[in-house]
Amino acid sequence: MKSDAEDLMPRLLPVEDYDVEDFDPSIPPRNPQEYLRQVQLEAAKCPDVVVAQIDPKKLQKRQTVNVSLSTCQPAPDGYSPSLKWQQIQVANFSAVRQSVVKHRAHWQAQALDENVMMPKVEDDEGWKKFCLGENVYFRRSAIQDVTNEEMGIDYVKVGFPPLLSIVSRLNQSVITQVLEYLITWFEEEEFSPELGRWMYALLACIEKPLLPEVHSLIRQLARHCAAVRARLENKDDERLSALNLLICLVARYFEQNDLADKE
Repeated sequence: MKSDAEDLMPRLLPVEDYDVEDFDPSIPPRNPQEYLRQVQLEAAKCPDVVVAQIDPKKLQKRQTVNVSLSTCQPAPDGYSPSLKWQQIQVANFSAVRQSVVKHRAHWQAQALDENVMMPKVEDDEGWKKFCLGENVYFRRSAIQDVTNEEMGIDYVKVGFPPLLSIVSRLNQSVITQVLEYLITWFEEEEFSPELGRWMYALLACIEKPLLPEVHSLIRQLARHCAAVRARLENKDDERLSALNLLICLVARYFEQNDLADKE
């Protein structure tokens, strides 16, 4: 009843041996031992090697292959920061992350202002409006929205800043989702200071080691920052410093060294 292959393989489950007269594989098993023995016999009939029959004609058709660059576009001459500048930014960012961890519990216990209504995690458009403000979302001018000191600032229009009392309430799942929403926005729209502040804050709250989806997202962010930087018309563009900072943090702090600006 035993094959050569069966003799060489370890027995994962104890199965009592049955004489031919006592065991009939053609009838339903009467107990667990007979069931396991029947499974063994069926497995022994399977070939060790199976060759798939592939029609070569199907492989001759033209196929579309999408290739994405894994590294950042190099910065134009004079646009990339020095290594010393990058080291300073990484040190400052590390201090910010330590402060967030230290004070997270305190800020979680603080009550939010009544006007702070955080969207549900699945509300893509709601988070974009919450972080960036309706002015950026609807591409309106913010000049008329900063009122006098008595009225204060309309955060619905200019966006809620990433205060510790807000970001401390976001778990890693929500942080990842919001980061994805904002990166998608960044790839479709212009970079803005509001976007930069939230990107920095979310990166400061990401826990290490990185989850695979977070790893992919931050690399996507750095690559797009580099692509936008390559299109800047001059070194005085106010976006340059922020773009360099995000690339630096992804590459240097989160150890995506192949994306780093080389001196």
